[in-house]
Amino acid sequence: MSQTLRDARKYEELSETRIRPEDRPAFHLTARTGWMNDPNGFSYYQGEYHLFYQYHPYETKWGPMFWGHAVSSDLLHWRYRPAALAPDEAYDRGGCFSGSALELPDGRQLLMYTGVAETCQEDGGPQAQTQCIAVGDGLDYEKALTNPVIGSADLPEGCSRYDFRDPKLWRRSDGSYACVIGSCTEDKDGQILLYSSRDGFRWEYETTLAKNNGRFGKMWECPDFFELDGSWVLLTSPQDMLPQGMEYINGNGTLCLTGDFEEKTGQFTERTDQAVDHGIDFYAPQTVLTPDGRRIMIGWMQNWDTCRLEKTEMPWFGQMSLPRELSIRNGRLIQQPVRELEQLRTGRVVYHGVSVSGTKVLEGIRGRQLDLEVTLYPEEGGARCQRFVLCFAQNSQYRTSLEFCPASSVLQLDRSFSGSRRAVIHQRRIQVTSKNGAIKLRLILDRFSAEVFVNDGEQVMTAVIYTEQEADGISFFADGEVRMDVVQYELQGDGTASE
Repeated sequence: MSQTLRDARKYEELSETRIRPEDRPAFHLTARTGWMNDPNGFSYYQGEYHLFYQYHPYETKWGPMFWGHAVSSDLLHWRYRPAALAPDEAYDRGGCFSGSALELPDGRQLLMYTGVAETCQEDGGPQAQTQCIAVGDGLDYEKALTNPVIGSADLPEGCSRYDFRDPKLWRRSDGSYACVIGSCTEDKDGQILLYSSRDGFRWEYETTLAKNNGRFGKMWECPDFFELDGSWVLLTSPQDMLPQGMEYINGNGTLCLTGDFEEKTGQFTERTDQAVDHGIDFYAPQTVLTPDGRRIMIGWMQNWDTCRLEKTEMPWFGQMSLPRELSIRNGRLIQQPVRELEQLRTGRVVYHGVSVSGTKVLEGIRGRQLDLEVTLYPEEGGARCQRFVLCFAQNSQYRTSLEFCPASSVLQLDRSFSGSRRAVIHQRRIQVTSKNGAIKLRLILDRFSAEVFVNDGEQVMTAVIYTEQEADGISFFADGEVRMDVVQYELQGDGTASE
């Protein structure tokens, strides 16, 4: 173990003692200390889920990347393990960037990540990015002497060697290995490269799996590729996207392509495209296949353009989203909160057929750790509803809101009054599917975040909020008349602990 990694492990162990459990989310994973961004190595190994993450333990801002590490038996109760990787070799001294993990036939865990050199050795130019591996036992990992295992010489002609990162591994049906890697051409047009290996250690380029052709932003990073409900799904996070109507608004956002894949030729034929999350804070998702056959996705619950939204005195920065179960319905990606969330439910409160005209507050409906379902439908014979507003994390000073316009079927998430002192992104709008103004919303709150699942996961909107915890009110407002059903559960959780 290098001194760099040893020092980081000592530092994080000491630093986390200064963070109170109540200052973290109750059931979302945060950095052990310091900075967190992309999820890495999301995998199932030795009977537990392992989630690594981009990590700078020494400050709450981006720095030379380590890999943080946490494990869970249920995807909600996480336990920290010591940092797994440190930038301590010539090929990764600029950072151990994103990657993935899987179990080898001999029982060891293989990590594959992007190593960033401080400078490109060939010409002293920008940081070169290469693919590296490390092998371990779920606690300690040893980098391969053959690193980097995929370098600039293994790139097809016309690819940038400075934007070449984030390998996602999987095991093929014949026992061999494959990985997709984010890339772009020399003029910054995104693409995904496909590599293969017989043993996971020696890799060869196969083909370019997908090309942007100028459609969705520029560089494509953080890819994932898997089969789901008879379709193949490619997830990636393009940089610098331009909006297309109400899709792809965030600039640096998330893209889902579905289609067909011919494994022998490496040809992926696209059928559909969509944004993965329509809110403000979601990026770089990664998935795992559970032992019971579910495909679970988790993402970095943040936006690069809002990284200074949080209170400056907070000792950690960055959260992971709620794990989400994925499926394909009518050719579209559907996301639902992981079913294990139901284990945290308590204190059920139910209202049926509540008529709303003006402002309404319901007894027992409040909180900052909750699972709230609201189903709206028109009030028969009543005044047509022009606007419906659900406010949460609310007191006399603060609020975050969901506003729905039945006439246009537009839903807006707005955290402008959540307590931010920065002119960053605070609103997002999406076109939703509704029938005569009927819509179903499921809101998951966890102290510092809100995740909204629309119409049983057809669309999702995610945002972090740093409103003081005492602001726990919830209210409903209708301009006109609307009827609603409300079901609320409190969600119990005590944050992440160390082993």
